[in-house]
Amino acid sequence: MNTTAKLLLHCPDKPGILADVTNFITINKGNIVYLDQYVDHIENIFFMRIEWELNDFFIPKDKIEDYFETLYAQKYEMMFRLYFSDIKPKMAIFVSKLSHCLFDMLARYTAGEWDVEIPLIISNHPDLQHVAERFGIPFYLFPITKENKMEQEQAEMELLKKHNIDFIVLARYMQVISEKMIKSYPNKIINIHHSFLPAFVGAKPYHAAFERGVKIIGATSHYVTTELDAGPIIEQDVVRITHKDAIEDLVSKGKDLEKIVLSRAVNKHIERKVLAYKNKTVIFS
Repeated sequence: MNTTAKLLLHCPDKPGILADVTNFITINKGNIVYLDQYVDHIENIFFMRIEWELNDFFIPKDKIEDYFETLYAQKYEMMFRLYFSDIKPKMAIFVSKLSHCLFDMLARYTAGEWDVEIPLIISNHPDLQHVAERFGIPFYLFPITKENKMEQEQAEMELLKKHNIDFIVLARYMQVISEKMIKSYPNKIINIHHSFLPAFVGAKPYHAAFERGVKIIGATSHYVTTELDAGPIIEQDVVRITHKDAIEDLVSKGKDLEKIVLSRAVNKHIERKVLAYKNKTVIFS
């Protein structure tokens, strides 16, 4: 299988960007296998994702970023990221006590659906260690209290750095991540929660939604920012509810939705199809 380069970029919209980028690839004998672009006419920002095969490409892999920065990024005031298909991203999973999202992700991972490595699972409770052991993934326990939160998170960050973790998935991890960790992984921490917020806050949102007689429940997956549950949204979905659904049905349907929405978001991130700009995302097809 040919190694490919994936380039994601955004910059102020001007004539000639698309032509220059595609020309850079074709004159250096790269075979383009994917191209998607979008212009936000309100912000006047050009977004692009392009992927090309490297087997006959003239420029060595380790020099592509420098060439592109010098020739085009400076000219067009571009922000860009370059990825290679033969380098698997490393993902850490954070969990607490709920297992539905963790099981779903590990099942996809072991089935070979995701081109990713999962070197570790971190938790603030011992409850899901047996799941990690079943899938053969190292499990690290960091019990957290108000008193030790800062030092425990520092130890977690050292562990993440040691394993060269690229991004983090909060699989119903019931702790607020500190600003320090968020800034260390900008748009690289993915969270999942029910979409009842802000209408039904608190520990029992499904009970509150049931009492209100909601007709739709949803789930939202987003990047974590310093503003709680308000980061750029990657994926959302809903399921309909009727008067026949008991609280247990709402919880069950909600869990199903959460694990599907989270896995979709993680998959898009792994495939490098998400470009975050300000507090929104461009999701390439």
